[in-house]
Amino acid sequence: MADLATDRDAIRDLLARYTYNGDRGRLDEMTACFADDGVLEYLGKAPKGPGAIKAALSAGTRDARLTFIRHHITNPMIAVDGDAASARSYFTVHSNFGPDHSGTYDDRLVRTPDGWRFAHRRVRIDWQANGSLFERMTTR
Repeated sequence: MADLATDRDAIRDLLARYTYNGDRGRLDEMTACFADDGVLEYLGKAPKGPGAIKAALSAGTRDARLTFIRHHITNPMIAVDGDAASARSYFTVHSNFGPDHSGTYDDRLVRTPDGWRFAHRRVRIDWQANGSLFERMTTR
């Protein structure tokens, strides 16, 4: 069994892989960050499993003015309990128009034979710019 520092580093790597691949439109690599029965909860949706998550994310329409997107994750608080873990992180999204929206990721993670994966990722929005290029999201 890995030690705590190794687990936390692997979980931070998972958070980064999800973000980098999502920003670049690599949905296969992004959805591979989920366990086989993992859930992505966002905008009132909750697709389950990498295939369903990819289909849900592919179904959205993209504003043609959106040419650049970067998610910035900060302050991940990670708690490991054997083969399960939780993480909470802040995120901010920038587009080619500047700051777009921000919020938190609340994650439950599970250790799999392929490494740490999301069992459940909940996306909560705290703020969205008036001129956002993304679908209007309910803020809390």
